[in-house]
Amino acid sequence: MANALDVKFDLVVACDLNRGIGKENGLPWRLPGDMKHFRELTSAVEDRQKRNAVLMGRKTWESIPPKFRPLPNRVNVVLTRNGAYDLDPQAIAAESIDAAMEKLSQLEIEKYFIIGGAHLYEQAVHHPSCNFLYLTEIDEKFQCDVFFPSFEALFTLISTSKTFDDNGIRYCYKKYQRNK
Repeated sequence: MANALDVKFDLVVACDLNRGIGKENGLPWRLPGDMKHFRELTSAVEDRQKRNAVLMGRKTWESIPPKFRPLPNRVNVVLTRNGAYDLDPQAIAAESIDAAMEKLSQLEIEKYFIIGGAHLYEQAVHHPSCNFLYLTEIDEKFQCDVFFPSFEALFTLISTSKTFDDNGIRYCYKKYQRNK
């Protein structure tokens, strides 16, 4: 079990060229290849005795179709300030990133991923425990009403994948590391 203060977490996000990440509590694009990449990235563990944790805000949780909640093979944590929020019993509720890490310190967790939404990303990019940013960069501009925060001054690009195409939409994967 990890000390909650020593835990590092990563961010996972897909955004368009304007850093748009969603519209009306959903994704404005359909990218099956990216969904598969997300599932593999956030589920893969080296130690089969452990699982990864995905932390998300309440609206992100609610945007996941009920038949897919909780996200399988991962510990799901929903950040909400509503202590009476009616949450799936297989998920964990917490009031903040730090409170979530404290609760998760009692479990065998290998990696920690923050998967949205906008308010949580805003907190996370500035959090001292933030380590990597896994960004799916979509090579288009969509009508969005929520956006990923500005991050370029805080992170350094360390890798870029080849370009993929799903449903006529081009995208690539970029990995950034938080500046020390």
